[in-house]
Amino acid sequence: MMSEKAKASELCMSCLLTLLALATIVAGSFAYLSLSLDRLFSMAAAGEMLRFVLSFFPPDLSAEFLARTARGMLETLAVSAVGTLCATVLALALALPASGRHGDAMRALSRFMLNLLRSVPELVWAALTVLAVGLGPFAGTLALALHTGGVLGRLFAEALENAPSAPGNALLASGASPALAFLYGTLPCVQPQFLAYILYRWEMNIRMAAILGFVGAGGLGQMLYFELSLFHLAQACTVTIAMLALAVLVDAASATVRRRWDNAHA
Repeated sequence: MMSEKAKASELCMSCLLTLLALATIVAGSFAYLSLSLDRLFSMAAAGEMLRFVLSFFPPDLSAEFLARTARGMLETLAVSAVGTLCATVLALALALPASGRHGDAMRALSRFMLNLLRSVPELVWAALTVLAVGLGPFAGTLALALHTGGVLGRLFAEALENAPSAPGNALLASGASPALAFLYGTLPCVQPQFLAYILYRWEMNIRMAAILGFVGAGGLGQMLYFELSLFHLAQACTVTIAMLALAVLVDAASATVRRRWDNAHA
């Protein structure tokens, strides 16, 4: 009984020391960054934030600007869709050797490439692709494809490594080629995971495609940056609402696709 009490006492002391260490780190971070929380949560700050938010309303609902916003939405949607599609192809090409199907050397090389692609954020890739191909949606598409290809490739490789080997081995034993054994034995086992990963990254790429416009990659983000730089707050409000609406629509479409897929394979 005494040993159990001693263990509980040691555990509580360990938790207390951990909490004290975290509190010290958080307090030191606030002090180092000179964050004035008293000014942030003051009544004056609340009034300023309210006036700033209200300055965006009412949004610009003129026919000409709504048409421009609709074109920006289509461009953002196209950038995210094509970027995700290209990323899927790149991810599949790198995931096969990264899962160890072509030897240890190819596995190490492909995993290094995947880590390199996904370790560079989309905004950095966009800044580089804008320098390489110029301003516009092509730069945004390349940036999304490179980063998302690294993320999806790592996820695909992990799924392939954990896939059951029995179906593929059975096909190989019956005389099928390795390609056919993969297509009809291994791929059906990981296909639901692949679809879920692709749809999830597409949802994220919709939001990121809008942000990439701030570095000249086209779409709604470029419109928002332009309007904010000229202090056209009503127009910026319209673009922001369009971004939110596009994200909601893509989330709903993705959920519908996943639900129908699950019902079809239930």
